[in-house]
Amino acid sequence: MNSIVRNLTVVSDVPSIAFRSAMRSLAGGVSVITVGRGKDITGMTVTSVSSLSVDPPTLIVSVNRQSSSWPLLQRYGAFGVNILSADQLDIAERFSGKDGLKGAARFSGAQWLTRATGVPLLAGALAAIDCEVEEVIERHSHAIVIGRVREVVNAVPHTALTYWDGQYVAIDQNEDNIKLAEVSLPTPRALREI
Repeated sequence: MNSIVRNLTVVSDVPSIAFRSAMRSLAGGVSVITVGRGKDITGMTVTSVSSLSVDPPTLIVSVNRQSSSWPLLQRYGAFGVNILSADQLDIAERFSGKDGLKGAARFSGAQWLTRATGVPLLAGALAAIDCEVEEVIERHSHAIVIGRVREVVNAVPHTALTYWDGQYVAIDQNEDNIKLAEVSLPTPRALREI
């Protein structure tokens, strides 16, 4: 396997506020990353989850190395990816730290289960994915964590929670398809004018 590693001189020509504003234009699915075992647990809300490979099942997540999750991720070598539905907005906000809760306190008010690695997985999430750390690539303030999927728990599909332009947005495939059909199909009056 060949890797390309370049030593780049970091020139800060792009203001962080401009970059942050540009990235807000990219809609992302909302997930809660969970780490730890027993009472030594915490987690964080992210939009930085992506599949890497189907064979073997592998995904990546970007983790801020200043977060409270980072030391537990390093210690236990495992994490959970909990893909949230729109009705789990309160969980997204709780794990984002807005209410000041930390550690195990963030898990209150929801049902959690464990699988192969022992990390907490959210019961009722659109999908809960149990991962073992395969590789970590540290860059700047964050680490790219590659996780080998050990187990997947899928729920009945329903409205997904996304984050776009600084706001949480619900995406409902059935409802949104109906709306698209209404604006995409010509109306009878439009048909007469053709």
